[in-house]
Amino acid sequence: MTQESVDAVEEKGIIAAAGGVARVGGEIDYEKFLDCVHCGLCTAACPTYLETGDENNSPRGRIYLMRSVVDGRLELTPKVEEHLDLCLDCRSCETACPSGVQYGRLIEPFRASQRKAAAAAGRPENADWFHRWILYGLFPFPNRMRWALGPAKLMQKLGLDRLLEATGLNRLLPARLRRMQRFLPRLVPGGPPLPEFLPAIGTRRARVALFIGCVADAVFRHTHWATARVLQQNGCEVVIPRGQACCGAIHYHSGADAPALDLAQANARVFEAADVEAVIVNVAGCGSMLKDYGHIAHELQPQNAQLHETLGRCASKMKDVSEFLAELGLVRPTGEIKLRAVYQDACHLGHAQRVREQPRELLAQVPGLEIVPIAEADICCGAAGSYNLTEPEMSDRLAARKLANLVAAKPHAVITGNVGCSMQIQAALRQAGRDVWVAHPMEVLDLSYRGLRPPVV
Repeated sequence: MTQESVDAVEEKGIIAAAGGVARVGGEIDYEKFLDCVHCGLCTAACPTYLETGDENNSPRGRIYLMRSVVDGRLELTPKVEEHLDLCLDCRSCETACPSGVQYGRLIEPFRASQRKAAAAAGRPENADWFHRWILYGLFPFPNRMRWALGPAKLMQKLGLDRLLEATGLNRLLPARLRRMQRFLPRLVPGGPPLPEFLPAIGTRRARVALFIGCVADAVFRHTHWATARVLQQNGCEVVIPRGQACCGAIHYHSGADAPALDLAQANARVFEAADVEAVIVNVAGCGSMLKDYGHIAHELQPQNAQLHETLGRCASKMKDVSEFLAELGLVRPTGEIKLRAVYQDACHLGHAQRVREQPRELLAQVPGLEIVPIAEADICCGAAGSYNLTEPEMSDRLAARKLANLVAAKPHAVITGNVGCSMQIQAALRQAGRDVWVAHPMEVLDLSYRGLRPPVV
């Protein structure tokens, strides 16, 4: 430990002893703060800094703010919270950082500590109707989601959603519900629930489980089916275990650590019993959370060695589908998909999981498919889980920035590996009157394997 860290830890101890109150963020491994040398190379990668130019909205600025709160040099005022809450947790700073700062392992436990302190002070931040009924009461439950989406499907079928927007009647909805309606994609038939087992096609090469999640299964079940078919074509037995739950990202990223840990333990039990070589995830945000289960166990229950082992073992089996297929070796698809497309890196795939080249390598094997680059490919589109509902102004600014770069590339399709990015980009294109297909890499591969044409060109 450096002398600086010794001094800092001693200072924390003095402050805590004098005040007798645990400080927000005091549970975080202090060495992680000291990894940041404040060089500033992260600022050019940070979406909120690029938009505002405010150092407090940069990764190093936020690390300085969090560390100052932990040290007792700064009060956690509403203004400080505003700077921290504006962070998308896109983790682009981690890709840019030469010092290996684990920014996600700072901002996420700090937010959890922040929420706990607020609740202890009698002002729970997540007690409003939106968190209670929508984020925590609806999104994590796919059956509830399907029930709630019933009226939306009917409205889309009859064209009433467009009528509401054209007449401005949708403005009568509460602001967050109005944004939810805006970001809802065209609800295509998803097919029946996936069965518990799908056999490999050809020589069996692997036995895997498929994580289906919550919002993804309710809105993008067709992507799950495409993923399962691609895995089958590549010689994989696919198990879809019953009893799997939401990954917990919705809760953990908003500071609700206890339910996040409960969901993590439930998933660990289910996938341990599945007896598979890997658990395949096709949603970048979920994959990032699932791969972090071991870290989260350490952050939330640092003394529970058994929990660390259980969740760490579960996390070690998690693989993004592109990552897994690249390692396995893709069975080359033969159907031509003659499209000019952009591959849009989902932040929690490219930055958090460092899965960047694998999707491109797979797509390069699709006959006729042309992948073209875009400017600022690494900058977040502004979706960031529920961020586009909780921080609408910044989310819209980033969506407009991304839209301009996408449109400049003149694509027929945008391909991305995350449902949140897909919904954000679809909404931006729709608002701009652009008819561009937004698809998952597995949907493209699936069409090629089956010799089908995409719904464009």
